[in-house]
Amino acid sequence: MTLTLPVKMRVPAAILASALMSALYARGGAGWLLGFVLLVPCLRALDASPTVTRALLRGWAMAIGYTAGAFAWFGIAFGHYTQIGGAAGLAILLLAAPLFQPQFLSFAVVRHLTRQRYGAAPGALAGAAAWVATEWLLPKFLGDTLGYGLYPSVALRQGAAVVGTAGLTLLLLLANEGVAAALAPAWRAAGPRAIARPLAMAALAPLLLAGYGQFTLSASPAPQGKPLRMGMIQSNIIDYERQRQEKGTAAFVREVLDTHYAMSYDAVERQHVDAVVWSETVYPTTFGHPKSAAGAELDREIVGIVNAAGVPFVFGTYDRDRAGEYNAAAFVQPGAGLLGFYRKTRLFPLTEYVPAWLDGPQLRRLLPWTGNWQPGNGARVLPLRLADGREIPVQPLICFDDMDTNLAIDGVRLGAQAILTMSNDSWFTADPLGARLHQSAAAFRSIETRLPQFRVTSNGYSGVIDATGAILAGTRMGEQTLVVGALPVQTPAPTLIVRWGDWVGRVAAAALVLLAVVAAFPAWRSAHTGEEATAAPAISLAAALPARVAVLSPATRLLAGLLRAGARGGLLWMCLVLLLNEALRTNTLAQIRLFSMLFLLPEAAAWCVLTACSAQAMVVNGKLALTRGGRRRELALSEVAEVQLWRLPFPGPGLSLRLNTGRRWRYGLALTNADARAAARAATAAQLAQSAKSAQAAEPSVRGVPQVYAQTSLAIGRSRLDHPLLKHILLPFALALPAFHLYQHIAYGSAFGEYYSFGLKAYLSAFALWWAAWAIGVVLTQTLLRMAISMATLLVALLRPARAIAMRRWLERAGHVALYLGMPGWLLLTIYRA
Repeated sequence: MTLTLPVKMRVPAAILASALMSALYARGGAGWLLGFVLLVPCLRALDASPTVTRALLRGWAMAIGYTAGAFAWFGIAFGHYTQIGGAAGLAILLLAAPLFQPQFLSFAVVRHLTRQRYGAAPGALAGAAAWVATEWLLPKFLGDTLGYGLYPSVALRQGAAVVGTAGLTLLLLLANEGVAAALAPAWRAAGPRAIARPLAMAALAPLLLAGYGQFTLSASPAPQGKPLRMGMIQSNIIDYERQRQEKGTAAFVREVLDTHYAMSYDAVERQHVDAVVWSETVYPTTFGHPKSAAGAELDREIVGIVNAAGVPFVFGTYDRDRAGEYNAAAFVQPGAGLLGFYRKTRLFPLTEYVPAWLDGPQLRRLLPWTGNWQPGNGARVLPLRLADGREIPVQPLICFDDMDTNLAIDGVRLGAQAILTMSNDSWFTADPLGARLHQSAAAFRSIETRLPQFRVTSNGYSGVIDATGAILAGTRMGEQTLVVGALPVQTPAPTLIVRWGDWVGRVAAAALVLLAVVAAFPAWRSAHTGEEATAAPAISLAAALPARVAVLSPATRLLAGLLRAGARGGLLWMCLVLLLNEALRTNTLAQIRLFSMLFLLPEAAAWCVLTACSAQAMVVNGKLALTRGGRRRELALSEVAEVQLWRLPFPGPGLSLRLNTGRRWRYGLALTNADARAAARAATAAQLAQSAKSAQAAEPSVRGVPQVYAQTSLAIGRSRLDHPLLKHILLPFALALPAFHLYQHIAYGSAFGEYYSFGLKAYLSAFALWWAAWAIGVVLTQTLLRMAISMATLLVALLRPARAIAMRRWLERAGHVALYLGMPGWLLLTIYRA
């Protein structure tokens, strides 16, 4: 018996299911696994949207459901802070959910429109791009994103060093899309094998992240140098205004400072810390710019305490100039006094500042709790000059600053070796979930920059966070305690996110612009798509089928082509870098990281696009039938006037269909495997022969070169020597074996010297690195050979087009000789010389 909900209840039930999973996802622990499925019910509801208006309304409902599930605590905390009550604060938050989570609206609309025009897979990609592009263009109220929920997974969160939290969000969205596709009725009706394809695509995201994370964690270099030992004071003194009124300002300030003095004394005298950090705004007036004689006396008192301690202090205070006051962090050095300030850059809207266009007396009367602080000028790095003579450059971040990836990136670019984070999480007292989520988000700044972080709060979650985001020492909510931790500090190797900045959002926005341009010009001709426009005789389509192909729209073909071109360009760039950079040639781990980022990731993405668009092509009852899962698209052969090879093999060899109307069919057929290419090659034999005869009588023509080159690519069958197992697994293994044997003799005195000294794990790990280095070497050598073969074929196609196919065949054989005999010969010569 199957339980079926009424049609009117399906969308609310889907929203409710996603909201419940969002609530569990936000609470961490094992709930991070729900990140890969929490949007599935909503996606199924969006798939059933008949119009873009319905899609927009369902996106609105998704925003409300997600906000209620993941951020109800914020509405309650907001209500308590503004003294309007938790229920009223939550109601306001839900009413403002589309402004609080605007990405749901753009996601729903872009996904719906793209699915209608280009299909499910492009719709999924476009929707995910719209999500992260919206979060990049319209910074959110809390700076949150879906990827933060992966923090509990030690391995998966390491991916933030490459793609940032925006990239983690993108991968989560695609995984949800894969699961939703597998649950679609059409795929389920097609059987288990059909369902396995979208599920495999959904599993690709966590597998990629887990693989990168495990590699990064295992390949992290051992820390060097003396660690930085910090003492962090969590005083658990909150609700300053109430306590001022109850105890009097002077008595309360005295209590705050005396508490911090006593706990700092313990940190210095008993724990022997190198420096002391207090939380945000703990010093209740402007330090260094006293407003009264009492304020000047307090300034002198703190300087005296620092001098007596003999270690630098960093604490939250206020700074001011002609523009106004700032939430700031003061660096006070023993014997030198005030060293400098960092002014908070990311102020919290409506509580710490009001935008100028919104500010005014009427708003201040309506919202008396609004602040008037001025924003700082961005990242700043200040030195901690320690008693042992070391000078450690650190980047301070205050509260909401730690939600800004770009601030942390700017800090490491300025030379920071550690992050000092100060926060006042007292408004989370009633619901500690907000404070814990804030700490998890702050930890991502360490993952992205590979900088250690010392984080202190007034009463929230203080912690010592290492470069992998792990919290090595921490506190509970509402606890008065001293946190002491030591972490190694050094200038880290720049991660990709540090090199390129928060790049995923920019790339997503550019992809959407490109998609909009393509959609605006649906009638682009072959001059724009790079397809062949020759008047050659029609290819017998039936002779080339059945075969597995990828059904590509112009936009999808462009995306896959750009990814594959980027992967090939990355290999060429890596060849150049290895030739010029001697240090990289001897650093296998750096080579692996570079190879993964420049080639494996874009190549895997291109493969995903082609796989998502794959279909079985066959001729049935006089019709071209393209079957994918439970979906089927048909085109009568009587409507096809001509079948043409792609003049530009982009992202690979393929065919386009010219209809009787003179227009091209909107979909191209990429030949994604050897069987499809062999079938097309057999079907095009007559055309290739006719083209060769025509080329013999024709004058050399630059215009005809792409046509001849495309035909040579298809005319040459794939050799067994090109099998990936032989070329990329066995050949590198055969090369690595003697090289590793020689290394063992040189370094350890025998073939198993490292095994005897350090065990089997170290021995096998070393051989794996040697194998990986040779595998990369084989791929790069093949890339250079492929470039030489392509250039030579193009030259022959221009000068002697009739000889192009024969020359391409000879060049391919020469390439096999160079790869399979040349590399072992070079290795043997190197060993002989050694």
